[in-house]
Amino acid sequence: MERRLNAELWDKMHYLFRDFNDRMVHVELRYDFEIDLDALKTVLICFFEKAPVLHSSFTDNHVRPYWTVNDYTVDEILTVKTVSADELDSEIDSFLTQCIPPEAKLQMQVAVFNCGGKSTLCVVENHMCMDGGDFKYFMNALCKNYSDYVNKKASPINLKTGTRSYESVYEDFSPAEKHMAKNLFRNINAKDDHAFPLTPDNIRDHSFIARRTLPAELFDPIKSAGKAHGATINDMLTAAYFHSVYELAGFDRNESVSISCAIDLRRHIKDSSDTGVTNHTAWMQCRVPRCGKDIFETLKFTIESVNQFKSDRFIGLHGLPLLSLGYKILPQAASEEIVKIGYSNPLMAMSNIGILDVKKLALDGNEPTDGFMSGAVKYKPYALLSVTTLRKNITFSMCVRGNDDDRKIVERFFDLLEKNINLLIK
Repeated sequence: MERRLNAELWDKMHYLFRDFNDRMVHVELRYDFEIDLDALKTVLICFFEKAPVLHSSFTDNHVRPYWTVNDYTVDEILTVKTVSADELDSEIDSFLTQCIPPEAKLQMQVAVFNCGGKSTLCVVENHMCMDGGDFKYFMNALCKNYSDYVNKKASPINLKTGTRSYESVYEDFSPAEKHMAKNLFRNINAKDDHAFPLTPDNIRDHSFIARRTLPAELFDPIKSAGKAHGATINDMLTAAYFHSVYELAGFDRNESVSISCAIDLRRHIKDSSDTGVTNHTAWMQCRVPRCGKDIFETLKFTIESVNQFKSDRFIGLHGLPLLSLGYKILPQAASEEIVKIGYSNPLMAMSNIGILDVKKLALDGNEPTDGFMSGAVKYKPYALLSVTTLRKNITFSMCVRGNDDDRKIVERFFDLLEKNINLLIK
């Protein structure tokens, strides 16, 4: 008998985002040993059984969409290749830039590339299934279960299960707070037409991931300089983003510009281990009134904007009741059209996914030597800067559907980011 799963609110929203991006989330982890493939296969099978949405197909029937759970084999999940050093990077890029259709049999693909006695583990998953927060959790759990299985022959089934509903964000509020939060119908983010300066959309464009890593020795100076200015590391990076894009795009320095920053809504959940792997991410619109006369004034504007959001008890929850109402009372096709009218997709965004903990990502005692995680490939004119930190190395990545000129533009942006970060710490 066919088994179906509910399509949750954020599943539907990320399905709607198909007009703006490819919905994929990517991770690459490099190890100085060869991964035990049989152990990895065992963990993957157990995890897919614990999270059936990963082997389900999304059906948009224009009325009430749903997931259909599919049968599968582990060889359909895992790709294994032995490659030369000259081939490694191109094989990784080719794998990471794939797009998994929502109607596909599986919503996650995994690859191991072996080269010279070392392994690179790559994973691509559909954002409809889980966001960066739960993807980090998933990768940590996968690595721990792999290690426990190899060392102790422990059954690799330690993956959280439970509801995937967005309503988990309200469960720890008092009755009065819950009433207030569920009546925040207004979307407080304003529309901003300032866009990252990519070339015009072209049918010949292709997906690529551009990446830049700051030296580890810059991490502590960034943190210390931020503390001196009352700023977090994220504030420092956001200010550098603002200052850099003003220069890159040639925006009028007296115009206000906004960058939307991802917010993990699990901040409202005391214990998210009771939920299944899912999405709990919203956006706050960080806005500066103008480009600062120097990077420090831009940082001041950034801190003021971010602190306004942080002072809000219900940060990230504005507009959520309206989305829920739209999807509940209208058929899928109609609700998508209504949401598109009321929802303003940010043209420029940043998602600081945070620290990739090498101890939690160790496979049988082997910590990753390098790695990063990034969000979806954006379609022009939209742009997303993803940030992860591993061994104090801060990695910027942008996933773009574009061309060689766009890659040069992104590389120039990374140059400006580095320059402005160095100005902040000097």
